[in-house]
Amino acid sequence: MTLRIGVIGVGRIGRMHAGYIARQTPRAELSAVSDVSAAAAEEVGAMYGVPALGPDEVIAASDAVAICTSTDTHVDYIIDAAEAGKAIFCEKPISLDLAQVDRVAAVLERRDVPFMVGFNRRFDPGHRAVREAVASGRIGEVRMARVTSRDPSPPPVEYVRVSGGIWVDMMIHDFDMAAYVVGSPVVQVWAQGANLIDPAIGEAGDVDVAVAVLTHANGAITTSAISREAPYGYDQRVEVLGSLGMAVSDNVRLSSSEVYLADETHRPVLPNFFIERYETAYRDQWRYFTDYVLDGGPSPVSLAEGRAPVVVAAAAAESARTGRPVAI
Repeated sequence: MTLRIGVIGVGRIGRMHAGYIARQTPRAELSAVSDVSAAAAEEVGAMYGVPALGPDEVIAASDAVAICTSTDTHVDYIIDAAEAGKAIFCEKPISLDLAQVDRVAAVLERRDVPFMVGFNRRFDPGHRAVREAVASGRIGEVRMARVTSRDPSPPPVEYVRVSGGIWVDMMIHDFDMAAYVVGSPVVQVWAQGANLIDPAIGEAGDVDVAVAVLTHANGAITTSAISREAPYGYDQRVEVLGSLGMAVSDNVRLSSSEVYLADETHRPVLPNFFIERYETAYRDQWRYFTDYVLDGGPSPVSLAEGRAPVVVAAAAAESARTGRPVAI
């Protein structure tokens, strides 16, 4: 059986997803696309030989729907697809409003359709290897973890104004990764941020460097450090320390070559774009989603797992505002 997947929203992320579905997901095919920009939808549709339709028509023409629109539209599209009985993939976050996330939960419980949140970093081979080292007990009892995320350059201020802030826009990936690799939910957050890169980001009410200390239910502690700017490239690292050893997922470089000279060593630079860094993760998450919908079993990233980082992000924002730890 082939899963027909329609994509609603073909901006940068949606266009990328459409390509992976159409070209690199063996058990799936791209059925239709939609976008608020008719020209963008027509362009992507022509690229992959599928029709450009309205959102309701994409839902009707598909077995599953990929919701890749702006965050403020996710909930309505999720509910429309669920009421139509379609499987759903939704880009993170589900919503910035926890009440809206819970509204989705009620509908999904009633309709009982497959649902997955697009936290793509869970499907990175290095990050998954860290998770597996923890889950298998190879490194013993987890004591500490560290997640580092740094973008090559800050986003446009126009984006910052509508993103929901650094905690939910950028660090939400780290909050999800912390719970994922440690294997235990976050129960307390202490966070601090500063505006040291772009004054315009501060004027927009946000920070551009931030640190969070997360306490997990099992007692382990994770530190997360992020920056909107890292001039050397896209910096992504995960580390977990256990009672028997350590597991690390280091940066992926543009190639594996190295040059050794008498007085210096040269290594390739880091990728400069998140799609390059997580190319394998983005590809593999569609294979996991397709297998999940066609074969059954638990969601690769359930609604509860998609909700948890939103809760942590809200607590981090409150902690940064008050200067105090916030319990979850």
